[in-house]
Amino acid sequence: MDPREAHDKPLPTPDSDSRAYWEGLKDGRLLLQHCNTCGHVQFYQQALCRKCLGTDLAHRAASGRGTVHSFSVVHRAPGPAFKQDTPYAVLLVELAEGPRMISSLIDADPMSVAFDMPVELVCDSSNADVVLPRFRPVKLAQPHTSLDVQGS
Repeated sequence: MDPREAHDKPLPTPDSDSRAYWEGLKDGRLLLQHCNTCGHVQFYQQALCRKCLGTDLAHRAASGRGTVHSFSVVHRAPGPAFKQDTPYAVLLVELAEGPRMISSLIDADPMSVAFDMPVELVCDSSNADVVLPRFRPVKLAQPHTSLDVQGS
C-alpha cells in the first residue's frame, strides 16, 4: 500500500441496493426504504424488508430530523486521514421516521452533544461524486418576551 493512501479518508462504494440512497443524498434527500407489504421503514437499504422479508420496497424522502440516541467524542484519530478532524462526535441518530443511523456532527462543538439533542440532516459534499449524511443541532426558536403594557 502506498503510504500516501493512509491520508485518504475511505469513501462509500454504492452497490445495487444502496445506489438510490447515495443518489438521493446528491439531490439533498435522505431516502429510507418503506415496505409496501408490512409498512416497515428501514435504513440501510437492502433487497429485502428486514421485518417481513418482502421485496416490495419503495424509497421515500425522510424529514431529515432526528434526535441523538447515543454518541461518542473521538479525541484520538483512528488513522492519519482523521487526525485533523479531532475532536469530532460520532452520533447514533434516531430519525423521526424510526430507524437509527450512525453519522457525525458538524457545525457545532463536539463537546456540546447531548442525549436526545434534536438534529437535522446536512448533505455534505466530500467530492464531486460522494455526498455524506451528517447532522447539525437544530436551532430552536428563542422564546418571545413581551411587555404587558396596560393603561391605568
